[in-house]
Amino acid sequence: MKKILILLLAIPFLALTTNNSITNQFIGKWAGEDKGDIGYINFDKDGYASFEIKGQVVGGKEFVMDGKKGKITYKIDESTNPIHVDFVLTKLESGEQKRLLCIARFKNENEMMFAINFGDTRPTEFNSENSITLKRENN
Repeated sequence: MKKILILLLAIPFLALTTNNSITNQFIGKWAGEDKGDIGYINFDKDGYASFEIKGQVVGGKEFVMDGKKGKITYKIDESTNPIHVDFVLTKLESGEQKRLLCIARFKNENEMMFAINFGDTRPTEFNSENSITLKRENN
């Protein structure tokens, strides 16, 4: 009886400590090359995202662009194939939001295809016009 009780107490603890969700696979700094330029996307564990291109970092919990404070968060829908990724840009002063709609597909734990559409629609496929291969720098 003691063994069953210990097992029943251990199972919830193990479930809390082994979280391998797809969302957690995104956490870290990812590098990609586009037209000879290396850029980075950072997904942090608190749901904030930042972009770094040519040494300039935009995003995260708070940043300033054109004199306005903002933040960038991300939302991931694991139930879709390919995975839907939304970057949500929020102006801190007004609360106004703009979404950048993306899709992603992991090739392995350290490499993923990532497609962005800068319009108001989500890409439906990966192609040479909208896609980049991202490689994990760290997590």
